[in-house]
Amino acid sequence: MNPIAIVRAGRSRLAHALRLAVLPCLLGGMQAAHAQTSDAAGPTPAAPNTASQASRTGSAANAPEAMLAPITVTAGQPASGLDPQLPVAVHVTGPDELKQINMINTEDALKYLPNFGIRKRYIGDQNSLISVRGTNNSQSARGLVYADGMLLSNFLGNTYSFAPKWSMVFPDDIERVETFYGPFSALYPGNSMGATVAITTRMPTRLEASAKSQFFSQHFDLYGIDKDLQGSQQTASIGDKVGSLSFLIGADHLENTSQPMQFATLKPSATPAGSGYTHVRGAQPYIDQYGKPGLIVGTSAEGSVRLVQDQFKLKLAYDITPTLQAGFSMSYWNRRYDSRNDTLLYDDAGRPVYAGQVDIGGQAYTIDPGAMADSSGRSESALYGLSLKTRHAQGWNYSLNMSSFALMNDTQRTADLAGPNNGPGSLASNQGSGWKTLEAQASYTPAGHTPGSHHIVLGYHFDRYRLDSNSFDTGNWRTGGAGALAQAFQGTTSTQALYAQDAWLLAPRWTLTTGLRYEQWRAYQGSRASGGATLDYAPRSQNALSPKASLAYELGKTLTLSASLGKAYRFPTVSELFQGSVASGAIINNDPNLKPESTLSKELALDWDAGVGQVRVALFQDDVKDTLYSQTDTTVYPNITNIQNIDKVRNRGVELDFQGYDVGVRGLDLALGAGYTHSTILENSRSPETEGNLFPRVPRWRLNASATWHFNQDTALTVAGRYSGRQYNTLTNTDTNPDTYGGSSTFLIVDARLNYRWSQHVEASLGINNIFNKQAFIYHPYPGRTVLAELKIRL
Repeated sequence: MNPIAIVRAGRSRLAHALRLAVLPCLLGGMQAAHAQTSDAAGPTPAAPNTASQASRTGSAANAPEAMLAPITVTAGQPASGLDPQLPVAVHVTGPDELKQINMINTEDALKYLPNFGIRKRYIGDQNSLISVRGTNNSQSARGLVYADGMLLSNFLGNTYSFAPKWSMVFPDDIERVETFYGPFSALYPGNSMGATVAITTRMPTRLEASAKSQFFSQHFDLYGIDKDLQGSQQTASIGDKVGSLSFLIGADHLENTSQPMQFATLKPSATPAGSGYTHVRGAQPYIDQYGKPGLIVGTSAEGSVRLVQDQFKLKLAYDITPTLQAGFSMSYWNRRYDSRNDTLLYDDAGRPVYAGQVDIGGQAYTIDPGAMADSSGRSESALYGLSLKTRHAQGWNYSLNMSSFALMNDTQRTADLAGPNNGPGSLASNQGSGWKTLEAQASYTPAGHTPGSHHIVLGYHFDRYRLDSNSFDTGNWRTGGAGALAQAFQGTTSTQALYAQDAWLLAPRWTLTTGLRYEQWRAYQGSRASGGATLDYAPRSQNALSPKASLAYELGKTLTLSASLGKAYRFPTVSELFQGSVASGAIINNDPNLKPESTLSKELALDWDAGVGQVRVALFQDDVKDTLYSQTDTTVYPNITNIQNIDKVRNRGVELDFQGYDVGVRGLDLALGAGYTHSTILENSRSPETEGNLFPRVPRWRLNASATWHFNQDTALTVAGRYSGRQYNTLTNTDTNPDTYGGSSTFLIVDARLNYRWSQHVEASLGINNIFNKQAFIYHPYPGRTVLAELKIRL
């Protein structure tokens, strides 16, 4: 018996059921809906419990088979989102679990994973990032997110502005989410050094239609701003399977107003105000993240974001033969937003004051004219996917996945002056940016699972990322056209890769998985313009070889021990290489010769079917060289702040994960996750004073827990909590006051959800996020208590 199968199948009864249906092809693509199994595909094993049955029948000890089944390829079953012979365990979140989550946006499906964090600032935030283990929530290029084989991760950059394109997936379409940590599979690029997330969406097996409405509201009260903020979302879809063709069409509309994201601040003044200063009231005192006093005078930059977002989704799957399927997918996204800023300052006549020389408490202050300036924007984008794959139970299978993401329109407008006005401003655009990917793969599944058998995967990967960023002056920031070019940069990166992986059953209890990935990376067509000066970057290329190895031993029918080792490279993104400015005929503030960051990752894990659920304990260590991060080079004068390589960072920790069903009593499901991570800067030649410090935005502890009580088949109550421990915002670790604007809080957020099914066709739910209204910060303030109501009709 394959011990890796025990590890993966035993993650939960849901995972057990799903593992039996895995196809040996990369990232699934479109799956067949109820496809027929041909005689050529070989005999079909007895069908396992369905996912919903599995989650209600309890632990593995109560299952029909006392021993967990090996991974078996079954023609005609849904494809997994991940390599079925992964050398590490996979956390599976299925439809029953997703139903119990207050899920408005797709990234909500991940928020209770062990040692996992989601930087989601508000409902509809387009900058929601994942963080896991020693990867923090500003290192967006250290995470892979796929949906049906299409890449959602945005590797045009590596910071807040380059989050995965979550909105390309409707939450209601998600069939399951599979996640694993670390770069231990040769099938995935070095961006997997953080985590890999594979979202699989469903396809209908008969005529179906559904409509859902959600309403949500939060009360926000901080720094003198007291507001009630509401939003809503409506989703509708229709699908069917007609002969060999399956289709699903959906539309979604979201409107929301966020709490203020940023604030205009002033340092204390010791200068008495003169007669020319306007006396104002309303400034709010606060203590900043460094423990120093200051004043907040209003909201700034993003301010409070009012957004309207529309989505459209089309999925097609066609069974050319019983074992050959083609798929097509198209997602369209249109987002409009207005960021309006409020001043807290009023003069003696009660008029708002946004800028200028002011008298606050008898002291003189000067507020920049653009400190509280408004902004707006619009973005239109589309993601296309094509897939072709075979589905044989034994022997060779082949798959081809292609995807293309395009920014068709991307415009941001910002006023030069604060307050209501139609005056001058700036217009920025990334229109024409995007990426293309191709994945071709051949996989071999042996006829039997006996000692000496090999599961083999061979593949080719290609990606191309293009970023074209331009900023112009404009006479009217609301409606004006592009004027003089202020600055621009552009560039392209591409990667080709060949990889091979072999899962070899050495003996009845031993499995050795080895892999090798060869990558050829290029950066080219880079240029930088500022005013009338334009300079080109020299092209460059680099090759890398990433070996992988994992050994698993089955200690017993319910216990498996595995050790994994993986080398990986994460190459610089376009914006890391080519951003900067032009001065005196030279490009400054960036380094086009950045090295790729690399890691040697280790993991020792124990997986145990404890009867009442599945337990996993993992020890991990990542030794990361040349981490790409924005810092100040203090070894030169004047100091230079830009993206630089940090010589060596070590991430070390332990994780505990438990998933149980019918724990103690029938109807009670529990999930518990705990992660301890110590992330240390070991060497940093450009900022030696940071050596020995903790790496930013990596909390020592992350704890997640959820409990669902099923009163009956129609009613369930879930209470869930997320804890994030102490962390710093800076490499210098000088931000000693985390619970304030600009800091990164320690927090415990508790959520709840009550689901009720009125009939086969009507479901309703009531949820609360942040029940105890905990005020937390991740530089920006997180939302306060948010009440959600949902009604869904299914025909």
